[in-house]
Amino acid sequence: MRAVCFQSVKNVSVQSIPDAKLEAVTDAVVEVELAGLCGSDLHPYFGREVGLDRGTVMGHEFVGRVVEVGEAVRGIAIGDRVFSPFTTNCGTCFYCRRGLSSRCPSGQLFGWRQNAVGLHGGQAERVRVPLADGTLMKVPEGLHGEAALLLGDNLSTGYFGASMAIDPQSVDEEVFAIVGCGTVGLLAIECARRMGARNLFAVDPNTARLQIAEQLGATVFENADDAVSAVHAATDGRGADGVMEFVGLPEAQRLAYRLIRPGGRMSVIGCHCTPDFAFSPAQAYDKNLTYRTGRCPARSYMDVLPDMLLNEPMDLSWCFTHRFGLDEAEEAYQVFAGGKDGCVKAVLEIC
Repeated sequence: MRAVCFQSVKNVSVQSIPDAKLEAVTDAVVEVELAGLCGSDLHPYFGREVGLDRGTVMGHEFVGRVVEVGEAVRGIAIGDRVFSPFTTNCGTCFYCRRGLSSRCPSGQLFGWRQNAVGLHGGQAERVRVPLADGTLMKVPEGLHGEAALLLGDNLSTGYFGASMAIDPQSVDEEVFAIVGCGTVGLLAIECARRMGARNLFAVDPNTARLQIAEQLGATVFENADDAVSAVHAATDGRGADGVMEFVGLPEAQRLAYRLIRPGGRMSVIGCHCTPDFAFSPAQAYDKNLTYRTGRCPARSYMDVLPDMLLNEPMDLSWCFTHRFGLDEAEEAYQVFAGGKDGCVKAVLEIC
């Protein structure tokens, strides 16, 4: 089969590798229709995250049809159209049963292999899915494949990030700041609006993404200092009640701290690969800061968010800006990584 394989920093290539196959009775094999490129794919691509084995199949966002199932799989059948979270999940452990599927002890991240241990990803013609019953979900009738793709990561993560910053009891009166308007940040703006947020400020250096953020209802800023000034002006100098950070770099975390008021809620979704915080425990103490972070329990959200989209469809036309065939994956990474041509979300259309 053909697959997008990691080679080195800023170097992925389409390779011919052995077909994905069943390795356990609880596995399924999915023939991939759509595979997404995610901002977290760029951490090893840019060398921010190290240790990924050369030859690892990239990607953790995919939608497709089941072509093989292990003999112990009960809830998924050959021919089912399915989507997946970015990690595998058993569905029965302490954490899965409590809605924190991202902490499943049996969970593995698609597209991460280190020292020959781990899982290949979904940017391929086929992908092996361990723990298929607890991981995969059938695409509900009426739900578009692209929406299902987003539910496996970006949309669920945006919803998760917004929910950690928002107090439902006072959401319509509060002020929120969004740091980073990539796919997840933009989807978080949409989710925050649906949760009742009315006062949203967004900051990002990419003007094309800011235009989308503005269309989604945020007041936008390209310059960080301007954003801080505007938020403080809107809150009598206090700062934002909630800040959502979707970048994963120290300067973004530092900006989030500047934006937030004492007693505010900071939701950090950006995957930070540096060992230190951009602010000290003493600074957090001095602001009575509530700091919430962690990997989104996407599989848990996949159980509830499809109904939201079916009952109140979300316009996602702004999101999928670039489409590529599998053989064009190298170009897809270059365009997505560089934010070229207004790229927000790049997808590979595989079959």
